[in-house]
Amino acid sequence: MSKDSENIKKMADQLRQGATLTGHSCPACFSPLFKIKGKGLWCVSCQKPVKIAKEGENEPQTKKTTVSSTLETTILNKIQELEKQLIEETDPEKLGKLGSSLSILLENLEKIQKMKKPT
Repeated sequence: MSKDSENIKKMADQLRQGATLTGHSCPACFSPLFKIKGKGLWCVSCQKPVKIAKEGENEPQTKKTTVSSTLETTILNKIQELEKQLIEETDPEKLGKLGSSLSILLENLEKIQKMKKPT
């Protein structure tokens, strides 16, 4: 079953259990948000609570944390993919390109981790 199909099934389950579909979407994955009793706004796809700032308010810290966590996970996955390619590659030119890509990903990972640290 595809991820989209799984998410639709989860959303339908939430509706059957009494959740309310809202007009808002998740800032991380853009899926519709549900209002769930005892949890507030909830993203079924991300399986995380979502806070929405009113106009003129500062963005909630949770949005920044969610986006940076998602991005961090993506970068870590790409680093693992590059590692597998590096192990098998023997062409010096391709190794150089893979090394450059790896370096860029590691720099971005470091920036995200610094951004997540409390100031």
